[in-house]
Amino acid sequence: QRLKAAVHYTVGCLCQEVAEDKDVEFSKQSIAAISEITFRQCGCFLILCRHAKRTTVNTEDVKLLARRSNSLLKYITQKSEELASSNMEQKEKKRKKPSAAKGERTPGEQEAAVTENEDSNMA
Repeated sequence: QRLKAAVHYTVGCLCQEVAEDKDVEFSKQSIAAISEITFRQCGCFLILCRHAKRTTVNTEDVKLLARRSNSLLKYITQKSEELASSNMEQKEKKRKKPSAAKGERTPGEQEAAVTENEDSNMA
C-alpha cells in the first residue's frame, strides 16, 4: 500500500509539472487512472525479471515492454543512450581527478623526475 501511495504521489507531481508546462489540467480521476496503470506496468516489469531469473529491471526490459509503441520505444532508446554517454563522461572525469589529487605524476612528469635524479646523482 505504501508503494502504491508513493507511485500515486509521484504521478501526481509529474502531472502537475506537465500541467504547468502545457497549460492543461488533470482531474483527480485521470491521475488515479494513470497511477493505477503505472503500478500495474511495474508489476509487468517484475514478472519479466522473475521470468529471466533476475532481481533488477534494466533498460532492455523497459524497451521490451515498450516495443508496441514505436514513438515510446524510440524515446526510451534515445534517453538510454544519453544516460549511457553521460555516465561514461562522468566515469572518465572521476578517473582523471584521483590521479591528480593524489599527487601522482603523469608519465612525462615521471620521466623528467627520473632524469633530474640521474643528473643529480652524477654530480
